Amino acid sequence: MKHPYLAKLLFLLLFLCTGVASAFAQTGTVSGRVVDEKNQGLPGVTVLVEGTTIGNSTNSDGTFSIQNVPAGPQTLAVSFVGYTTKRQPVTVVAGQNATVAIALAENTTLLNEAVVVGYGTQRRQDVTGSLTTVSSKDFVQGQVTNPEQLIQGKAAGVQITTGGGAPGAASTIRIRGGSSLNASNDPLIVIDGVPVDNTSVSGAANALSLINPNDIDTYTVLKDASATAIYGSRASNGVILITTKKGVSGEKLTVNVNSQTSLSRRYNSVPVLSADQFRSTVEQVAPNQVKLLGSSKTNWQDEIFRSAMTYDNTISLTGAVGKLPFRASYGNLEQQGILITNRLIRNTGSLSLNPVLLDNHLRVNMNVKGSWIDNNFADNGAVGSAIAFDPTQPVRSGNEGLGGYFEYLQNAGGAPQQNVPRNPLAQLNLTRDRSSVKRSIGNIQLDYSLHFLPDLHANLNLGYDITRGNGSKFVDPNAASTYFNVPLDPKNTTSRGGSFNQYSQDRNNKLLETYLNYTKQFGGNNRVELLAGYSYQDFVTKAPAYATYLADGAVFKAAATNPFRTQYTILSFYGRANVTINDRYVFTGTLRNDASSRFPSSNRNALFPAASLAWRIKEESFLKDNTTFSDLKLRVGYGITGQQDVVAAAGSDYPYIQRYTLNTPVSQYGFYDPKTGTFTYYTPYSPQGFNSNLKWEQTTTYNAGLDYGFLDGRLNGSVDVYYRKTKDLLAVIPIPLETNFTNQLVSNVGSLENKGVEFNLNAIPVQGEHWNWSINANATYNVNKILSLGPQVPGFKGIETNSGGSVSGGTGTTIGIYSVGAPSSSFYVYKQVYDTNGKPLQDVYADLNGDGVINTNDRYLYKQSAPKVILGFSSNASYDRLSLAFTLRSNLDNYVYNNVNSQNGNYQGILGSSNFLSNVTRDANHTQFTNTTQARYSSDYYIQNGSFLRMENVTLGYNVGKVFNDKGTLRLTAAVQNAFLITKYTGLDPEIFNGIDNNIYPRPRTFTFGLNLSL
Repeated sequence: MKHPYLAKLLFLLLFLCTGVASAFAQTGTVSGRVVDEKNQGLPGVTVLVEGTTIGNSTNSDGTFSIQNVPAGPQTLAVSFVGYTTKRQPVTVVAGQNATVAIALAENTTLLNEAVVVGYGTQRRQDVTGSLTTVSSKDFVQGQVTNPEQLIQGKAAGVQITTGGGAPGAASTIRIRGGSSLNASNDPLIVIDGVPVDNTSVSGAANALSLINPNDIDTYTVLKDASATAIYGSRASNGVILITTKKGVSGEKLTVNVNSQTSLSRRYNSVPVLSADQFRSTVEQVAPNQVKLLGSSKTNWQDEIFRSAMTYDNTISLTGAVGKLPFRASYGNLEQQGILITNRLIRNTGSLSLNPVLLDNHLRVNMNVKGSWIDNNFADNGAVGSAIAFDPTQPVRSGNEGLGGYFEYLQNAGGAPQQNVPRNPLAQLNLTRDRSSVKRSIGNIQLDYSLHFLPDLHANLNLGYDITRGNGSKFVDPNAASTYFNVPLDPKNTTSRGGSFNQYSQDRNNKLLETYLNYTKQFGGNNRVELLAGYSYQDFVTKAPAYATYLADGAVFKAAATNPFRTQYTILSFYGRANVTINDRYVFTGTLRNDASSRFPSSNRNALFPAASLAWRIKEESFLKDNTTFSDLKLRVGYGITGQQDVVAAAGSDYPYIQRYTLNTPVSQYGFYDPKTGTFTYYTPYSPQGFNSNLKWEQTTTYNAGLDYGFLDGRLNGSVDVYYRKTKDLLAVIPIPLETNFTNQLVSNVGSLENKGVEFNLNAIPVQGEHWNWSINANATYNVNKILSLGPQVPGFKGIETNSGGSVSGGTGTTIGIYSVGAPSSSFYVYKQVYDTNGKPLQDVYADLNGDGVINTNDRYLYKQSAPKVILGFSSNASYDRLSLAFTLRSNLDNYVYNNVNSQNGNYQGILGSSNFLSNVTRDANHTQFTNTTQARYSSDYYIQNGSFLRMENVTLGYNVGKVFNDKGTLRLTAAVQNAFLITKYTGLDPEIFNGIDNNIYPRPRTFTFGLNLSL
C-alpha cells in the first residue's frame, strides 16, 4: 500500500526542524535547588518543564539549571523515586534567570507517576485496568540475550519459558494462561508504538532476539480486557508495551559503555550408563551381544558440550543538540553455545529523536532500530545421539571415508549401516548450518496540540517492521546420515552423498495509525479524556523456492514451481473515554471495531467493548486523614477481545478460501520419453481443506482488583481476581471422511475458561543514608478448563494432541488430549501397575473401563503440563556503594513427560538389534523393560512432577564512583545466572513449556563480569 503523503510529511518535518532556532528564540533560564523534608539537597531529581521534553537532573547538592525555557508562565514537574511528584509554577522572562526553591515529601506510592497504556499514558491513580510496569532498575541482571528474559519472575500473571539454553532460543510467553487451543496464545508486543510480528523468522530461533535488551527502558504488561481491549483483535492473550531509552531536552551529552564477559558451563547431564556400567549390563542382559562392545570409555555428552564464552558490548550517546533530544546506540554480542559449533553474533543500532516544535505544540518521536544476526546452528539431535550412542566406542576410527569418525559399518572399511545410531560428534562437525537475518523496526509519531484548542491533540503514527532472513545448511558427503543420498536424475550415477539446501524469507509489515485525543481538567479534581482513532496494519511474507542439492551440486530434490507469498490486513476503528470525578471515581470505556482479511466478508468485522471502574477509597473522607493507608483503590472491569491469528491452526492466512497447493516434494509423477530417454516430472495440485463459515474467536474477561499501600507507600501492591472465557474456539477438529479434502479442519467449536488470582507485593524494609533494601514478591494461581468442544459422536473423549511438541519413539504417539472438563494441557495415558517392590510391570496397565481388555479405551486424564502456581521473588539490597540483588522463580504443580526415559529407559537399545548397541538411561535398570510397545510410551510412569525453584540470577555490584578526573562514573558487577535448581524431576530440566522432555538443549550456568562506564 502506497502512502503518497509520507514524502510530504517528512518534507514538512525537515522544514520544521530548520526552524527550531527561531521557534525558541524567546527563551530564558530556570535554576534552583531541590531539597527533602530535612532541607538536605536531593541529587538525581528529574526536573521537567511540563508539556515539553525540556529538563535536567539535579547535581549532588540538589541544584539544577535548565536553559532555553520558553518565556511565559510554565510549570515544573519535579519527580524522584521515593518522593511525591511536585508541580511548581514559575514565570520565565526572556533572557533572564528565574530561581525557584522546591521541597519534596517522601511518598513511594508515586500515584502521579505516568504509566504507559494503549495509545498514550495515564496517571497511575487513574488506571482502572490490570497492568504491571517493570522498569530498567528492576530488570533481571547478568547475560540477557533475549529482551523477554529481562522480566522473568518480575510480573504476576506472566509466564516466560525459554526453549532451552541455545543462544537466542525462542521463548514462550503466556499471560494468565492460554485462551485458545490451536490459534496463537502469544501476547501482542508493541515496541515504541509499533505492534511487531513475533512469529517465527526464517534463520532466527527467536524473532525477539533481534532486539538489544540494553536499549529497553520499561515494560508495561496489560492483562485484563479493560487494559487490552483498545488493541482489540490482537489482545486476547494480553499486551506487552516496550518503551526504549530516549534523550531529554537540556540533558548534557552522556556516553555510556556497558560491557559484559560471560562464561557458560553445563552443570548437569542426562543420567545414562557409563562405559563400565554399560559393559556390565550388556554382559548380564545380552551375553551374545558382548562381541559388539568396543574397548573405549567415551562420555558422549562431555564430547559434544563445551565451556562457552560470551562478549556483550553496548555504547550509547544520550543528550541534546540544541533543542533536539536524542539517543543513539550500537551493540555487539558474540555468544557461543555450550553445544559445539553453536554460535550467535548480533549487531544492533538504534536512534531516537524527540524534538518539541512550534512553541511546544508539536511533539515528534522518531525511532529507528536495526539489527543483523549471524547464526551458526548446531544440530540439537546430537543431544539425543549422545545419550544413546554406545559409550564403549571411540570418537574416531581409521575410516577416513566417513570423516574419520566411528560409525557402524556394513563390513570392514565399507559403507555405513542404515537405520542405526549416528556418531554425535560427526553430526555436529560434518554439518554447517548458518543463517543471516536483518531486521529494522521504526516509526515517526507526530503529536500536535492544536493552537486554537490546546486540549485537543492530533496524533499520527507511521511505522514499519521489516525482516530479511536467509540461510543454508550443508552436510558433508562423508556424513553417514546422508551417505546414501543420490541425485534426482537417475542417469547421473557419479554423484552421491551429502546435501545442500538454502532458504530466504522477506517480511514487510506496515502500520498507519491516527487518532484524536482530548483531555480536559475541570476544577482541581475532575478530568475527562476522549480518544478516537483509526489503524491500518498490513503483513506480507514472501519466500522463493529453492531446490535441494547433493554436496557436489547435483539436484537431490527439485524446487517448487511457485514461490511462497502470503498477506493479511487488519483495519480498525477505536475509541476510549476516561472520566475522573473528585479524584475518587474513575470510569474507562473502550470500543474497537476490527476487520481481518483472514475471515470471510460475512464474518470479517467484530466489535470489542470494554468498561471498568475504579474507586479510590483512600480519598474518601473517612480514610483521607488515615495514616495507616497510603493508598487504597478498588477496580472492576469487563471486556471482550478477539483472536484472528489462525495460521498456527490452519497453516495458511486463507483458511476460508477454497485453494490448491503443490505437492512438492511429497509426490511427483514421472513420464518417460522414449525418444530422448529422459523422465519429465510433474507435480500435481491438491485441494486443501477450507471453512467458509470461519469467524472470530472471542474472549470475555471479568476482573476485580485492589491496589493498596501502607507505611507511606513503603509497603504496597495489588490483588487481582479474574475470569476469562473464550468461545468459538479456533480449533483443528477431526471430521468425517469424504466431507472435505482433509480429515481435519479449522472450525469455531467449543469454549474454555481461565480463572485465577494474582498477588503483587513491593516493600522497602530498610531505607536510610547507608542501608537500602527493597523486595518484590508476586504469585499467580491459574486454573484452565475446556468447557465444550462442540457436538460430538457418543463415546468421544477428546482431540488427542501433543500440545505443540512431539514424542520420540513409537509411531504416531500422542501423550495429551483436549477433553471437556479438563485442562488444555492434560496428559492422556495408561495407569501403570507396579509389583510389590514398587517397580513398574512391563505392559501391565489398569483395566479402567472394566471390560477385561487393555486397549486405548483404558487411557485416562492424568495431571497437566501447565503450572497451576507461578511464583517470583526479587531482592535488591545496598550498603553505600555495594549492592546485592537476586531473582528467584518457581513453578508449582506442573508435570513433565520424561520422553528420554520412555525411549531410552529400557533394554531395547541392547536387545533390539544384532548389529549395534545403544546406551540406556539408569532408569532401565529399575524398569527392566525390554520392548517398545505403544502402551509403554503412554504409561503414566513417565509423567513426573516438574515443580521447581530456580535461582535465576544473583548479582553483586560495586559503584567505584568518579573516575577520569571526575569526568565519569564506573560500576562493576559480578553475576551468576541459573545459580541453582531445586526439583524432584529426574530428567535434565523440568522447565519445558509443552511438558515433553525430548532432547532439550541444557540451560547452562553462566558467570558474568560486567562494567558500566558513564562519561
